Amino acid sequence: MAIEHTRRQMLMTAAAAAALSALPREILAQIQGDIMMDTIKTKDGVEIFYKDWGPKDAQPVVFHHGWPLSSDDWDAQMLFFLSHGYRVIAHDRRGHGRSQQVSEGHDMDHYAADAAAVFEALDLRNAVHIGHSTGGGEVARYVAKFGQPQGRVAKAVLVAAVPPLMLKTTANPEGTPLEVFDGFRAALATNRAQFFRDIPAGPFYGFNRAGATVLPGVIDNWWRQGMMGGAKAHYDGIKAFSETDQTEDLKAITVPTLVLHGDDDQVVPYKDAAEKQIKLLQNGQMKIYKGLSHGMLTTHADLLNADILAFITA
Repeated sequence: MAIEHTRRQMLMTAAAAAALSALPREILAQIQGDIMMDTIKTKDGVEIFYKDWGPKDAQPVVFHHGWPLSSDDWDAQMLFFLSHGYRVIAHDRRGHGRSQQVSEGHDMDHYAADAAAVFEALDLRNAVHIGHSTGGGEVARYVAKFGQPQGRVAKAVLVAAVPPLMLKTTANPEGTPLEVFDGFRAALATNRAQFFRDIPAGPFYGFNRAGATVLPGVIDNWWRQGMMGGAKAHYDGIKAFSETDQTEDLKAITVPTLVLHGDDDQVVPYKDAAEKQIKLLQNGQMKIYKGLSHGMLTTHADLLNADILAFITA
C-alpha cells in the first residue's frame, strides 16, 4: 500500500508539472513569481539574465555592472531613470549574478558579445550605455565593436571605468603592478567570502578613510551580489579587467561620451583612467568628483544621477 501510494504521488506530480509547462508564459510567470526570469541564450549557449523595465517605446538607458557584482548594483539608477520616463535595461555578466556559471569566456570580448546578444534580442536603438568599472570596459568594447557599427548607440557614460589599461607595463608606467592583481587572485582562491567582505568594507566605498560614514547595508549588499556569482568567473575576471588594453576601443568611439570619476578612487585611480580616456575619446567630456570613491554610484547616487540625466538630455 505504501509503495502504491508513493507511485500515485509521483504520477500526480509528473502530471501537474506537464500541465504547468503547457501554460502560456505569462500565466506561468504569475504562478511561479520570481522563479521565472528573463534570459537570452548567446551563440555559445550561455544563459544571460537581464532586467527590462519601462515603456518599450521610450529611449533605452542601459547599465553595465562592475566586477564581481550584478545588475542589482544599478538599482538606484534604474529606478531614477525609470521615474523619468526612460526604458531601463541591465544584465548580469556571464558567471555573475543570475546568469549561467560557465567555465569559459570570462574576457572582454565575450562580455561585449554577450551584451550585444541581449540588446540585439531586445532590438534596442538610440540607447545610452552606462558602465561602471569593469562595466565601463564592457561599454567601450561593446560600443566600438557592436553598438556603433550597428547604429544602436546614442551616447555612452564611463563611471570609474577601467580603460584604457589598469596594469603597469613599460608603456603604462602609471598603472597598478601585477603583484596587486596576483594578490586579488590569491585572496579570492583562499577565502572568497572574506575577500568580498574586505573590499566593500575598505577601499571600494572609501569606508577605510578617517571620518567616513560606514554603511553596513551597502557592504552586505556588495557581498550578497558577489557571492551570487561563480568563483571561476570572478577569478578570470581579474585578468579581464586589469590586463585588457582598450586604447583602440576608446579611439574608435565617436558618440558623445561622458567620463565620471572620483579623485579618491582607491581601486581605479583616475589619473590612469579618466584622464587618459578623455584624451583618447573623439567626443568626450569629463567630470572629476573631489573626495569620491570607486563606489560613488551608490554612495552619491543623487549627484551622479543628476549629472548623467543632464548629459542625456543635453
